[in-house]
Amino acid sequence: MDDRTDDAPGRRGRRPVAVALQWDSDRADAPTVTAKGEGALAEQILQVAFDRGIKVRTDADLAEVLRASELDREIPYAAYVAVAEILAYLYRANGTAAPGPTDDADTAGLSGHPTDEAPE
Repeated sequence: MDDRTDDAPGRRGRRPVAVALQWDSDRADAPTVTAKGEGALAEQILQVAFDRGIKVRTDADLAEVLRASELDREIPYAAYVAVAEILAYLYRANGTAAPGPTDDADTAGLSGHPTDEAPE
């Protein structure tokens, strides 16, 4: 997730924020924060996602909530609904089912970059 500078009122000059999530349903009940950063680190996180073909989602508010989370910890309860909606979209877009108790880990990239926004 990335919150980049744009022309929206009150958002000028904000540094990019990116958060990467991973969900291994065998180990955790919710996705975990695997990387987060702002500025140049956020750009690197996004570049890794793009290079690996990981879909990236724009949501500046969610990026801020997740940025406050600790690394390698499950996402906060307040983010469950938003993250579930994004994961559901990603599974539909990829033509796959959501992981069950025995499925492998899945990774989702979330971004606030306007050119990478997935349709809602």
